[in-house]
Amino acid sequence: MKTIHNFNAGPCILPESAIESAVEAIRNFDNTGIGILEISHRTPGWERIMAETEQLWRELLGIPEEYAVLFLGGGASTQFFNVPANLMKKKAAYLQTGVWAKKAVKEAKFYGEVEIVASSEDKNYVYVPKGYKVPTDADYFHITTNNTIYGTEIKYDMDCPIPLVADMSSDIMSRPVDVTKYALIYGGAQKNVGPAGVTFVIIRRDMLGNSGRELQTMVDYRTHIGKEVKDNSMFNTPPVFSIFVMHETLKWIKSIGGLKEMNRINNEKATTLYNEIERNSMFVGTAVPEDRSIMNVCFVMSEQYRGKEADFMALAKERGMVGIKGHRSVGGFRASLYNACSLESVEALVECMQEFERIKK
Repeated sequence: MKTIHNFNAGPCILPESAIESAVEAIRNFDNTGIGILEISHRTPGWERIMAETEQLWRELLGIPEEYAVLFLGGGASTQFFNVPANLMKKKAAYLQTGVWAKKAVKEAKFYGEVEIVASSEDKNYVYVPKGYKVPTDADYFHITTNNTIYGTEIKYDMDCPIPLVADMSSDIMSRPVDVTKYALIYGGAQKNVGPAGVTFVIIRRDMLGNSGRELQTMVDYRTHIGKEVKDNSMFNTPPVFSIFVMHETLKWIKSIGGLKEMNRINNEKATTLYNEIERNSMFVGTAVPEDRSIMNVCFVMSEQYRGKEADFMALAKERGMVGIKGHRSVGGFRASLYNACSLESVEALVECMQEFERIKK
């Protein structure tokens, strides 16, 4: 069987160790004789997994005690309205760097005024806006740190004069983050920290209960937070299996040296592929160089070879490349280099690009 190289941008590649642990847990979780898909979330074994998962988040990201860490259902798209419901009093500010940021803006408008401080929609989101001013009369400033469709990324923790909120769905745990710069961080797990089905929310506790509006029970973040700092609240049944795989994935990240080492590996992978895109006359990158994502590398055929796109896709498929077709908004190709994607897979893609150049030029 040929080697498969998984570059999918949605639910994506996971560490082999996490998969193996999940398979075993499906059969028999924590030596209970009951599988993880059937286990009660009130058993001591599961309560231990919940506590350990939160502790891994705190340890890897350096999350202070004044922040609550939540594991919820509904995906990051649900947080598009949960965030303004909990945090917006009258007005919020948003940086619009892609489709997902635009969707977040749409949901926030249900709760009050939304000011788009800057947008890169004019050039199909191939850059991250700069030189904008954050309005100090807004209740929070929302950013999307990595834009999976367009291959751009904010790779630093900005200073912000008002509470900073970040959708980090597709680059969380890819680099160290100064959590104290943010009032709230959220995202879907299915890029770097687990499978689809669980959403993480990291929120500074002093942000809770200040919106001045009555909230639905499940929308209110306070519902999902224990009364004590170290109390793991489970108001309803959590996405047990997804959290278990997250637990195993975070253990893997810790085992390889944590986020500094993860970031070094991710930069090596991205540099390897971007260097080939720049060297190879048949391909060209779509994002401006200073804003290139290390998670999602987007590229197209260069102008004179546009007619050969289908030929490259066919060769890539033959060589075991999976998930490299670009999003319809951009076209071309997209290689998602999330944490568990290996350097060997990136090198295999580079070899495929070089082979295509030899046979088609």
